[in-house]
Amino acid sequence: MRYPSGRYARWSRRGSWPTDFPKADRQFVQGVRRLTRIHARSAEQVVDLDLDDDEIYYWPWVYAVEVGHWDLTDRQCNKIREYLTRGGFLMVDDYHGDREWEVFTASMSRIFPDRPIVEIENKDMIFHVLYDLDERIQVPGTAALGRGVTYEYGGITPHWRGIFDDKGRIMVAMCFKSG
Repeated sequence: MRYPSGRYARWSRRGSWPTDFPKADRQFVQGVRRLTRIHARSAEQVVDLDLDDDEIYYWPWVYAVEVGHWDLTDRQCNKIREYLTRGGFLMVDDYHGDREWEVFTASMSRIFPDRPIVEIENKDMIFHVLYDLDERIQVPGTAALGRGVTYEYGGITPHWRGIFDDKGRIMVAMCFKSG
């Protein structure tokens, strides 16, 4: 998902959204196709929140990275809220530390001011759909590996958090400090 980046963005020319794009997107889709029975497109599709079209509503699952740097407008917050309440699913990843968490949650509280962000329990079905994932691990990025650690900054404890709908289904899945 393409979004505007705020003042703390690391990649000022392109913004933060294209971190590892398109290679990581292609490798992810290859893994989904190889390890599951899910039919996934072989090519990535960027969904741009700035466009005045309804393209986001054609996709049941949207992925955004570096959301600790996003700077959403009211219109974009409304579009994401409508997408999620219509049944869409948003997964966010690759953000670390207190400052990035605050930037992310500031926009999430505008998207859903009435829905709390909670830790996803190990027993939640999201961890048991295709495989039983009973243990959460950090997956280190190359920057962390170069330092000989599994985390970037802001602590070593990874969190899997979410926002649930009224029926108890996850609408937003958050991998925070996950590597």
